[in-house]
Parts: sequence; C-alpha cells; structure tokens
Amino acid sequence: MPLPAPLVGIIANPASGRDLRRLTASAGLYSSTDKASAIQRLLAAFGGTGIGQVLLPSDMTGIAAAVLKASHGPAALNQHWPAIEILDLPLSQTVADTRLATRRMVERGVALIAVLGGDGTHKAVAAEAQDVPLLTLSTGTNNAFPELREATSAGLAGGLLATGRVPASIGLRRNKRLVVTVPQQQLAEWALVEVAVSPQRFIGARALSRREDLAEVFACFAEPHAIGLSALCGLWCPVSRQAPHGAWVRLASSAEQALLAPLAPGLLQACGITASGTLLPDVAHRLSLASGTLALDGEREIEFAEHDTPTITLDHRGPLSVDVEAVLAHAARHHLLAVPRGHRLHPANPC
Repeated sequence: MPLPAPLVGIIANPASGRDLRRLTASAGLYSSTDKASAIQRLLAAFGGTGIGQVLLPSDMTGIAAAVLKASHGPAALNQHWPAIEILDLPLSQTVADTRLATRRMVERGVALIAVLGGDGTHKAVAAEAQDVPLLTLSTGTNNAFPELREATSAGLAGGLLATGRVPASIGLRRNKRLVVTVPQQQLAEWALVEVAVSPQRFIGARALSRREDLAEVFACFAEPHAIGLSALCGLWCPVSRQAPHGAWVRLASSAEQALLAPLAPGLLQACGITASGTLLPDVAHRLSLASGTLALDGEREIEFAEHDTPTITLDHRGPLSVDVEAVLAHAARHHLLAVPRGHRLHPANPC
C-alpha cells in the first residue's frame, strides 16, 4: 500500500525585504508579487516530486490570494501542483503571525517548512519549528542564514527530502546558533547568524547598520561574501557554516586598522578593528561594554544596564535545514529525478 503524499508548509513573510534599510542603503525590494511568484515555482517543484498538499497562511498583502488564483490555472494543472490549503489565522501584521503559522504547521505534522524571508523571518520560524526542517529562501534585507538560490531547485530538493527519497543523514544539517542570556532579566534569546553589541542604550530604530553604533560582533558563521553585520567577521576572520566554532571582532573608531565592509546592501563603511578571535562552542562570553543594546540577526532587541551581566554562547542546537546542494548532488548520482515511461510527467504520456 503506497504511503500518503507528504504535507509541507510555506511561510512567506509579507514584510521581509521592506524595512528601514531601503531608505538608509540601496537594498532591493521584494514585492508581494515576487514572493507569490517564488511560491508558484516552489509548487511546481513540489508537484513534480510527489508532495500532495501544501499549507499556506493567509496574509493582508495578497500573496496567498495570488497563489490560490494561480492554482486554478492551466500551468498548475499541467505541472500537477499539490493541493493548497489556506490557514485562516488572526493577523496582527507582526512577527507573531509568523510564529503562529509555524506552530499550526507543526501541529499538522508537516514534513518541512519552506521559508521566504530574511534572517529575522527564519529566526522566528526556527523558534517554533522544533525539529521540522526548514527549506530556506532569501527574500529579506539581511540574508546570511538563507542562502541565495532559485525557488525551483530549492523546491526539488525539499520535495525529494520530504518524500523520503533522500535520507535525512545526507539532506539535512543541524545549524549553529548564539544563545544570549541576561540572568537579571530572566531572559534567554538566540540568533541564527550574529549578535552585535551597541553602545546605544535604547532600542529605538531596530535595524543596526552604522559603524558608530557597533562595539562588538559575535558570529556563528561568517562568510567573506556576506552582506550585513556578519561581514565584519567574514572579511576579517571568516568561519564556515560547517566549522564547529564561531568568530568575534571588537570595534572602535580609534583602531589602527579599519575594515571596509558592506553593513547593508549598497552601504560600505570602514570600521576600526581592535581585536578578534575564535568563538568556542558552549563557552559563555562576557561583553566589553557595561551597558547598551544587543542586536540579534541585525535588529536591536535587548537593552542591558550596568547591573546586568549578559553572556553570549555558541552551541550546535540550532534548527535543521535542507542542504539543497547535497540533496541534488545525491539525486544526480542516483538519477532520482528520472521518470519512467508510464509517469504522468513523461513526454510520451498524454497530458
């Protein structure tokens, strides 16, 4: 008896790619139309790999409506898109919407969740996803965690993994994270990419991209081609996603050497580097400042004062994500995308 076709979720943050950095830098805009189009490409790939049903949350910007309309068109029929169920959720147009949609998908037993957004969106989903794997697609401003790739190839990888045709041991990776604790506030949060320490004492505008607002940056991984605050580590002391350790840099305008780094798309600033080092796993690091704010994955979230003792700890208990390249390489070696003559997508089979 054949197994039932897998159920997957898709979460596209309507607000990703639209924040303040569009005014302070030259970041591109990801419209709702762009996101709906990316979801349609995902659905074509999911349909081709045997996904039976997709959960998609409602939104106020027309993404779900556009996808649902397209699902009744000839392209969806010819490509055998999976059935779409719209999750009708109460909307606040805040990160709470993303968290609620994730919880509902986990309760429904999805095999994976495809996420369209930046670092902040992925962090919100990861906080609720438990061990449901994330298929990451970049549509935000800070896009260090979700790697840039085409939705069609990502969807093929996600579909092959969700249907069990590629083993989890090959197609999934466990990500690092940075755990931030402030015992005096009974607070514990975590970041997927980096934590920046700022001398600014109040959160104010959440986005952080000015060199004078930076004192330290701690990074899980830091790639030389990254855009955002992790680029300060990536261009000074790079560390890969697969490495067991992380990296940190300390900054001051009085430093002998300054590093030219892209702190946001189109925003290059020379930042003085006074010290750097390796971030070892499971070792709590104290901060160099007595008071200020902490930005998690590019946005200030935590204020701390002289009586607080924040620490930052790297660990290997972050979310699971689909390794698209590894899945597709395995599929190529084993011809997993080959279809027999009787398959509905074979060219000899009439539509």
